[in-house]
Amino acid sequence: MPGSKPFAVKKSRPVPHEFVLDAIASLSPRTHPMFGCLAVYVEDKIVLALRDKQDHAEDNGVWLATTKEHHESLRREFPSMRSIHILRSGVTGWQVLPAVGAHFEEEALRACELVVAGDPRIGKIPGAKRSAMRGPGNKEKSSKPAKKTRAPVKVPSRR
Repeated sequence: MPGSKPFAVKKSRPVPHEFVLDAIASLSPRTHPMFGCLAVYVEDKIVLALRDKQDHAEDNGVWLATTKEHHESLRREFPSMRSIHILRSGVTGWQVLPAVGAHFEEEALRACELVVAGDPRIGKIPGAKRSAMRGPGNKEKSSKPAKKTRAPVKVPSRR
């Protein structure tokens, strides 16, 4: 048919808080969708996640990939930083600079400066904690239960 499209074109979603990617462009960041966010990777580390969704809007903003040991020092630089509510209750390793904060863009750009400077407080190597827990020679240990194997089924021969 004239004017018809041979296939549907999937519209890409707008990048949330795109100014963050512009601020760290010199590092050639990669992005990948991750639990409703856009995860931002630099080399082998996940450094940030960008979120702007209607559900749980209180957690929209720039998520910092960090660890609990760095929260206090980061909070001095980012007074609005807090744990992400939708991940679970209590303190989490991931922290958010909420988009509703009065100084959101300023704090987000400061976080980008820290990422560009290679600040060790921001960024995690995905899977590093799980791998470290297993350790050498402990490959059997896993958070998932082992799959049960079935005994081979004997098929009667037809003669």
